[in-house]
Amino acid sequence: MATTAEKGPGRAKKKSSASGGRTTASAKSGAAGSIQSNRYTPPIAKSQKASPKWFGILIIAMFLLGVLIVILNYAGILPGGVNNLWLIGAIGAIFAGLLLATRYH
Repeated sequence: MATTAEKGPGRAKKKSSASGGRTTASAKSGAAGSIQSNRYTPPIAKSQKASPKWFGILIIAMFLLGVLIVILNYAGILPGGVNNLWLIGAIGAIFAGLLLATRYH
């Protein structure tokens, strides 16, 4: 006769210690990612990692230029009055600042 743990509606079968276990190799076992390259890559010099001082200033200037164009556009101070082309230019300046920021070291 079957026990309620093995059979019955809504009852899950209990796991035994012999079955189951890890189905993928652990990182400690060395099965995955243990292949090392024989190629030597020299470290990058610190002088090449550092961006020039003007680069950070340019990033901030592009952000501020974009915000300034948006404010001046809505104030109607820019030539041509309120125009969506100014807003496209502002988004372009902010986006250029973001692209520069991703290159900053």
